[in-house]
This record gives sequence, structure tokens and C-alpha cells, in this order.
Amino acid sequence: MSTGRRLETWLKTKSPEDRRLILARVGFTSEDDVTPQDLARLLLQPRAALSLARLCTLPQHQALSAVAWLAAQRHGPLLNLWHDADPATRAVPRADVLDLLAGSDAALRARAAATLDALADMALVLPPHDDQVIVSTGVHAHLAESAGLGRPAAELIRLHFNAPEIHAIAETLGFPKARAREGAERNVLGLLADQERVRTLLAQAPAEAREWLLDIIGHGSQVLTHAYQARSGFGYQQAPKYAFRPGGSGDPNTDWLAARGLLLPAGPYDTAEVPIEVAVAALGELRVPFVPEPPRPPAGLPDAARADGSGQAAATAALSQIERVLAACADQPPVLRKAGGLAVRDTKRIAKAAGVAEDVTRLWLDLAMQAGLLGLHAEPVQRPKGHRGKLPEPVVSLLPAMAYDDWLKRSPAERLVAIIATWATIPAVYTFWPEEAGTPVALTEPEDPYAVGIRGAVFEALAALPPGKGVGADGLPYVTERAAWHRPRHFAESRAGDDLVGAVVREAESLGLVAGGALTGVGRVVRDLLLSGEAWTSPEPALADALAAMLPPAQATAFFQADLTAVVRGMPGQELAELLDDVADRESEGHAVVWRFSGSTVRRAFDRGQEADVLLARLAEVAEAPLPQPLEYLIKDTARTHGHVRVVRSGCCLRSDDEALVEELARSRALRALGLRKIAPTVLISAVGEEETLARLRAAGYTPALESETGVAIIERAARRRA
Repeated sequence: MSTGRRLETWLKTKSPEDRRLILARVGFTSEDDVTPQDLARLLLQPRAALSLARLCTLPQHQALSAVAWLAAQRHGPLLNLWHDADPATRAVPRADVLDLLAGSDAALRARAAATLDALADMALVLPPHDDQVIVSTGVHAHLAESAGLGRPAAELIRLHFNAPEIHAIAETLGFPKARAREGAERNVLGLLADQERVRTLLAQAPAEAREWLLDIIGHGSQVLTHAYQARSGFGYQQAPKYAFRPGGSGDPNTDWLAARGLLLPAGPYDTAEVPIEVAVAALGELRVPFVPEPPRPPAGLPDAARADGSGQAAATAALSQIERVLAACADQPPVLRKAGGLAVRDTKRIAKAAGVAEDVTRLWLDLAMQAGLLGLHAEPVQRPKGHRGKLPEPVVSLLPAMAYDDWLKRSPAERLVAIIATWATIPAVYTFWPEEAGTPVALTEPEDPYAVGIRGAVFEALAALPPGKGVGADGLPYVTERAAWHRPRHFAESRAGDDLVGAVVREAESLGLVAGGALTGVGRVVRDLLLSGEAWTSPEPALADALAAMLPPAQATAFFQADLTAVVRGMPGQELAELLDDVADRESEGHAVVWRFSGSTVRRAFDRGQEADVLLARLAEVAEAPLPQPLEYLIKDTARTHGHVRVVRSGCCLRSDDEALVEELARSRALRALGLRKIAPTVLISAVGEEETLARLRAAGYTPALESETGVAIIERAARRRA
């Protein structure tokens, strides 16, 4: 039976949910059931296997690399990625894989066997799961060289050394000077191929040098060093030549190893490699790096027993900020730049209107856009009559989407579900913006293929902390190291470091998923969803339950104090928040939200059409106790002076000392289109500009004169046209 048929049979034993989960890990989501036959055909494709391999932990990746390396030694390298033969033709004995990973260590062999079993559950080790290990073509093609075993010394010396360097190594090893390169090279390679002679040489090495060699071997046999410098050459060189750097690398242990050929140039600049013969001699057996245990949390971690309480405050503040950012977009929609994204001035304006920091504002805008709460609207450009040229590009504005109104009607927990579910799977870390990328811009296209994997790995690292403990800024290197153990390919390919990991943690803190350097209850749910794959299929039920347990119900009342503040304990409801935002300014957010009243905020409410009696009645309805007198006095005093000065909109003004003429003009039917209104016995205002007003007055038989703003008569002359 072929491997494809065996894989199909194995997939039939899985539930539809398990098959959809495997499909999601490959990068596809579907609400419909996927047939075992179709899924088996997909899993045998190289791209699918590599997608699954990206989800592997470090020991799983090391096990796959060991299988691919053994297959290359037994069956030869795979030169054609689209290899049509059955993957079973490149099978390797399971015992040989365990030997390569763990040697004779019984406990380590058990961990290696468990790792292979886990890879079988992930459909990376293919059926029949017996004494032979079978993996996909993609694993053979891409992971054989990442097993962490150095190349033979003969290959490294031939590619990257000239005769002087070989003679120098031979002299350091105690060989008499040879007449030609071939003799010196033969002496050096003969020693390195003899395990006993290599062990004797290592016994003479300083203890620090031996430990450094074992450390290099345990981390993939390559190391960055300044021990060599490139020889002069022109243009691109596929196999550059190197010489020993005068003065050494700055590390005596590295220099000791390099001088004796135990460390050789690897090809890339400033990279050295331990030959496989040296690694075998040092370890006593042929072994690949295998690290089944992740890094342990450091000692002395700070307490984070109140993480859930702090997370509740952060989630409450986040929801309030998102609502204000969206409201600011609705009040004055920002315009999309032609180059994409929002202009910095628009982001600053929204941040100021919402009372939120600029970087956080960009995060909320991007998440709201991806969650479907914001959308782009292009105003159609009308073609002028007779215009045949190219029309200008339409102006594209950012507006709340139709789903925004329904979102506002939901409970606080339901509103946050949409935001957190979007954040968990979005392929971007929005608050991470390297300096070389220029000025940060909101509404960029999320296209970081490593973001979600790194996010899940960071949550895995935080989940491993002792109960009640968190990490501070000094613990960030541990989080990075532990996260890289969970997703080694993501970190290796993206070159992610503490700065990116720190941005992930800060975003999680903004959403209440992390507090005090530890996962909150909702954060642990997000971690489980990412680990299981349900974050891509159906995250809503689990998130809704976790948020409902974390967030208190929305409050409909406030406590008004004599110092002109209003306090809402917990999260205010939508109507209460709108009322208080209309008449006061938010002063702080967290476990409680505080608003402060002032003369300017009350005037703002009156400018928006509020009336004193109605406003006081509405505030009394939501008050937990009678309104304090200072607040009542403030509202009544502000109302008493509000509107004493009126600003009248008009196109222009008409004046005449003849009151009867002014009255006649105001009542004239012929001038009704001007919308004339008398604001004083001798003054009229017109709804249109002075040119149209003059024309209509003259057409009606009157003889008006144009007057400047200073009262000086303006003499009208016909314009002279010139070419």
C-alpha cells in the first residue's frame, strides 16, 4: 500500500474537527468537512509539510532534520523537490533516528521517541508509524542541511583555505613542514579523521576551550567569530577563501580551536564550523543536537498574583479607547493617503480627540479595520459636462462600517471578543516599527508571515512561568529564548529579538491578556486557542466565556462628587458613557472611570443642543445619589450666560437708513430666493453672496451699491479680458 493510501486511512480515524484543525495548521480554513482523500493529497505536497514544520518546537525540528540527514546519507541528496516517488522510498530505521538524537541515553531516547510520536500526530511523520520513519519530500529537501552536523573537514578546507593556512595548521599540530599543500593537507586530515588522536588533542586543550567546542556542537556546529578574514578578490565568490586574522578573534578559546583545524571557515563571512569528524570524536558518537527541555524561567521573578485584576482594568480601558477612536472617525472621517495608510496628522487628530497615545491609536485603528468595524469609502467623482480628460482619483475616507452599529449594541465582553479574536490571528505586530521602516503609519497591510507564530510562542513562554509569577523588563531575554524554543523556524527566519517580543507583550497588555508579565485568564484562553488551532476556526465561544468571567457587567449609574467629578465603578454602559462624554472630560480609566466637569465641558454640551433642565434631569436619572450642589450651580450658571452672543450665518449683509425700504425688501416676493431676514430696523442679512444679491436686487428694480468691510463704497468696473 502506498504512503498516500496509508495516510488517507489514518485520516479516516480522525474526527471532522481534527481534520479541519490539521487543515488550519497547513494554512487553510473551512467550515465544511474536508475529505481524508483530499487532505492526504494536500499533506503530501512539499509546501504543506513545510507549513506544518514551521509549527514545530526545537526538538521536533531537530528530529525532522535528523531524519532528513539520515535519508540523505542512505539514499543520497534529494535533487528534485517535485520528487514523484513514494516518500517510503526514503524511509530510515527508527532505531537509527533515536541513535542519532539520543545515543545510548535511555531517558533521552524516551524523549526522542515521544517527539517522533508527536510528529506523527501532526502528520509530519507519515504512516504506518512502525520501525521505519517516513517524512514528506518537503522535509527531505529543506531540512537535511539543518541537522546541526558539520561538513567533512576535507570539504571545508578545500573550499575556503589556501596553502599558507593549511601549512600553519599542520605546523601548530606538530607536523614537519611539507613541501606542498597536498602533504600538509594529508597530515591534517589524517589527524582529524582519527578519533583517538582528536581526543588526545582535546585532552591537551584548556578546559574553557573544550567546553566552548561542546557548546558550539550542541547549537548546530556553527558559530559567529572574527577568527578569519576574507582574502582579496573581485566580484561574487561562491566559495570565498579565508586567512587567519592577524591578532586573532579576541577570544582565546576560539583561536585555540581554529589554529588546530578544530574550527574551520563555513563560507559565510565571520562564520566558522566544527567538522563532523571533530564533533563525533568530542561526543564519542555521531549525534545531532537534541534539546527536549525548554529553557527554565529565571529565579527571583516578581509577583503577579493580581494579574487578572490588572487585566480587567486594561481590557476596560481598551474597550473605552476603541469606542472613542471609532467615534472620532465617525465625527471627522480621515482620508487615506495615495501611498496607502493614514496621514500622520489625521492619526494625531484622532489620538487627541480620543485621548489616546498615538501608537495605541494606530493599533486600535488597524485592529478595528481588520475586525470589520471600519471600512473605506470612495466618493465618486462626477464627470463635468464636456470633460473628456482623465478624472482625478476619488477621495477615499475611513468610516465606521455597517457592523459598527451592531457592535455598539453588544455587551462589553462581546465587543472585546471581536477585537481579541482578530488580534490573535492577524499577521502583523502593529506596534513594532523598526527605525529603517520610516515614520509609523496606520492602516498598513498585515503581511508578516511570522507574526502569529511568534505571538503564540510568546504566550507559550509566559504560560510556563510559575503560578503567581511574572516577568519584568529584565526577564524579556528569557521570554525570547523560551519562545524561540517553541517556534525556532519563525525566530531564525525573521531574526526576531527582544524588541519584537516586547512589542507583542505590550499589545497583549493593552488588551488585558497579559498583566504584570503574566498571562491573565483570558490570555491563557488565547494561548490554548492558538495552540489548538481553534483561533482560526471558532474562537468566539471560549473568548466570550473568559471575558464574561473577567469583566463586570456594564454600569448604568455614576457617583457624582462635590469636586465636580463623576465616578463609574467598572465599565460604563454605552448610554451612560455617551452622556458623560458629552458634558465632561475623561480624567482616568482602569478599575473605575472618572469624568471631570468644567465650564468649558458644560458649554460644549450646550453647543451640541443640550438644555440645562433636560441635562440636569438626565444626570439625576443616572446618579447613585442626589446631584451635588456645585454641579447644579455650574450647569445653571453656564446656561445663564450661554448664547447671549449669537453668531449668525449669512452670505452678506444689507443696510439702509430708510427703515421703510428695509421692510419692503424683507417682504418682497421677488427677493424671496435671497432668504432675507431682518436682524435690526436698518439691517438685513442675505443667505447668498454679495454678487448674487446685487444681481437680484437690480433685477427687481432696486439700485444697490457695494460696500467694503470698512464702510467704504466700492466702485464696480467691468473686467477687461485679455489673451
